[in-house]
Amino acid sequence: MRILDKYILKELLGPFFFGIAAFSSVFIGTSTLFRIAQYVTKYGASIPTVIKLFLYSLPGIIVLTFPMSMLLAALLSFGRLSGSSEVTAMKSGGLSFYRLAVPVMITAFVVSLAAIVLNEEVVPAANAGYSNIVRYEIEKNTRPKSQEHIIVKDVKAGQIERLTYAQNFMADTNTMSKVSVQEFEAGRMVRIENAESAVWAADRWIMYNGTITDLATDGRVSRTLKFTEQVMPIDKKPTDISREQKKPDEMSMKELKQTIEVLKKEYAKTSNYEVELYQRVAIPMASFVFALIGTPLGLSPNRSSSSIGLGLSIIIIFMYYAVLTVSTALGQGGAIAPLAAAWIPNIVGTLAGIYLIYKASR
Repeated sequence: MRILDKYILKELLGPFFFGIAAFSSVFIGTSTLFRIAQYVTKYGASIPTVIKLFLYSLPGIIVLTFPMSMLLAALLSFGRLSGSSEVTAMKSGGLSFYRLAVPVMITAFVVSLAAIVLNEEVVPAANAGYSNIVRYEIEKNTRPKSQEHIIVKDVKAGQIERLTYAQNFMADTNTMSKVSVQEFEAGRMVRIENAESAVWAADRWIMYNGTITDLATDGRVSRTLKFTEQVMPIDKKPTDISREQKKPDEMSMKELKQTIEVLKKEYAKTSNYEVELYQRVAIPMASFVFALIGTPLGLSPNRSSSSIGLGLSIIIIFMYYAVLTVSTALGQGGAIAPLAAAWIPNIVGTLAGIYLIYKASR
């Protein structure tokens, strides 16, 4: 790494970590602490429980602040370099704008990759832990709840052994409707059981009015049997099944893909899950997009004040998340493709960044 790259990186990292702390504090102070205070006053949540809630909320907040902090860092660091005429000195030494921007773009790309990893490995588990604490420790609601699109996975030795889907689960009668059970051997589907309903009775699930279809090694149907009553090949209680269900933000990308695949086979709506899946990469990549925008803006000769940099950051962040909110709503509603809904804000931001870079390099 050259001296110039180290110098620019040093200028960049200070505002970046400051941005993480500042933006995280805003989210925590305006949202997280308010919800936690409600749990304390309404349910009498204990101090250890409150601490766990706070810790589980941090990963999602921190990852969300990465793009904002990258934008702030680019604006403040290059604003300071420009204001003290260091950029002029660098250019007079034969360095182009593109060369000055290289360490920023590399840093932004690394930050984006780190955010993707955190979004996959840490954030979903933290979100699930937060929800479980609220439901089972604070609200003490251990009863199963009625839900749609139930999916139950039985995994053995890292491979799916059985995949169960139900269109609806009615908690008051412990009944599932439109049930489909897919059984696998060595990763290959060997049997499908479909039933109109399944009822929990005498510590087991009983399926009613359905068919059992055996599949040959080439995937063709080898045998089909009809039944009026059949014991369902899962032994999980209604409470266990209800507790296993996750919201999209509590799933890993692998789980999201599995859920989408199951729902598509049942002709159920998948747009919510697809938008969430694509945003797991699109939103972290906003760090790189914001670097494209922030670097040329920071080099503006009239932009040396840190207060102006902070103001510009807020405006750009607001515009980005306004576009993101609208595109997400359109994608989840089916008005536009989920992939487009996730990436439209980044595409718009990238085009704006390319235009600003072109102007700054002239």
